[in-house]
Amino acid sequence: MRRILLPLILLAATSAAEGQDGFINDFASKWEARATKTQAAQPKWAVPMFSPFPILAQVFRSDFTRQRTSAGESDWQFGSGKGFNLIPFANTQIDILVPGYIVHGGDQQDGFGDMTLLGKYRFLARPEKQGNYILSGALSWHIPTGSYKNGAPSASFTPTVVGGKGFGKLALFSSLGGGLPVSKVSTSGRTIQWNSVAQYKFGRYFTPEMEVNTTSYFGGTRDGKTQTFLSPGIIVGKLPIRSVESSRLGLTVGAGFQIAATSFHTYNHAFSTSVRFVF
Repeated sequence: MRRILLPLILLAATSAAEGQDGFINDFASKWEARATKTQAAQPKWAVPMFSPFPILAQVFRSDFTRQRTSAGESDWQFGSGKGFNLIPFANTQIDILVPGYIVHGGDQQDGFGDMTLLGKYRFLARPEKQGNYILSGALSWHIPTGSYKNGAPSASFTPTVVGGKGFGKLALFSSLGGGLPVSKVSTSGRTIQWNSVAQYKFGRYFTPEMEVNTTSYFGGTRDGKTQTFLSPGIIVGKLPIRSVESSRLGLTVGAGFQIAATSFHTYNHAFSTSVRFVF
């Protein structure tokens, strides 16, 4: 009896494993096909260094940022609150942005920052040869998970509208959003965030850009103040990781520099590098 049961058990276990592998492969193939089809209907612009963007992207991203404060100290952010951008459904992007680790140049305690969840829906889009434009809306949920006050004092929601138009190799897009804290409004206040980006594609891989990043404060300790940064940068990629033409795997890197252009600013300037694994 044992001689019969043992082969049957091994056969059942092997079949179950093969079935599980088949399910995973089928799920991954359908996910990739859906992402490819969704992205084929939009312009192939680069994801900028600092601003929200209208295109739908599927990457894992990690940034490393050095901020120079008004006191002359340097704060480092490892990860910079980036993470996964996913395309689970047609016209939809879901972001899971994990907390980065912050190292201060002064006396403040080092620690992890906040987490953010974001949903984006693409209302309309046309690729380069069929109109070269896009319009999307997003809603982010900022979760105050920061340790040792390395984050916001309360949770907040930020609705954003972002759209753009391309002219050959030139792409112009802009976003307008508002930060709405759910509590402690007297401390944190509300914000209006306006970002504009100009990109120009050189060759197959190089995309230099110029961003203008503006935040205006209403209420709270910074009531009535506005800060603007001029942010030149460059994006390189996507560099293929696999030689198969149909593969989505690739590597994109970037660098950007923010320069304070207003008398009020929460930091003088910042240099950021970005590593993105496209899948």
